[in-house]
Amino acid sequence: MAIYGIPAPLSAFYKKNIEYITKHAVDPDKLKFVDSAEGSHHYINLDHYGADPFAVLPKYWKDAVKKYTQDTLNKYGTLPWEIMYWENKLTDAFKKKDVAMILRASATIGHYVADAHVPLHTISNYNGQKTDQVGIHALWESAIPEAFGDSYQHINGGAVYVKDPTSIIWNILKQTYSLSPIVLADEKQVSTHFTKNEKYLPSKDNTHRIRYTPAYIAAYNKALNGMVERQLRLSAIDVASFWYTAWVNAGEPDLRNL
Repeated sequence: MAIYGIPAPLSAFYKKNIEYITKHAVDPDKLKFVDSAEGSHHYINLDHYGADPFAVLPKYWKDAVKKYTQDTLNKYGTLPWEIMYWENKLTDAFKKKDVAMILRASATIGHYVADAHVPLHTISNYNGQKTDQVGIHALWESAIPEAFGDSYQHINGGAVYVKDPTSIIWNILKQTYSLSPIVLADEKQVSTHFTKNEKYLPSKDNTHRIRYTPAYIAAYNKALNGMVERQLRLSAIDVASFWYTAWVNAGEPDLRNL
């Protein structure tokens, strides 16, 4: 979706490489299986930092390390700083016209910016493990878009130049974080209307992976009132904006012959 939000002439480059970016957008998730440090890049437990985390958390990595130590930040998630790291990598790749790095950085930053739009990536109760809602992460992030994604409206345009990417990252997280109580509360409420057999499907192949019935997925999606689609669309626009911003900051290099 993000590729269709980029203004010309940059859009031509991304459309030409849509297969690569689509395939490699999941690479950061795969990396978690071989790099123990990768996991913390995908989330930030904002609730760890008190009632108003945005008032106390430094926006910039060096300031945050100075205040909380790197070990603490790694423990509770480094998502906003990881996005900024890859935004700088992408800008540098555009300057050098390094196609391999442009594509890798684009796919990677796309993954992390999308993570920043998932409410459960912003709290310590990331899978409902603290509230007897285990499985809610995949229910919100995977089951609903898999069931209803074909009906989602794709974006057409929307990317803008971001003057201050760091501030935008934190604004995105603030909006996403505000949705986390709704994500949990709505699932709790919907669950009261379903028996266990009406809520869950039998596990397959002894994997013990939690699987929800289509009726339950539909009921939860209805309770959320389109939240998943809205967040997906916002993430696509923001991914496109970060790509476009990196290109503009790199001097708008001509990519037609790459």
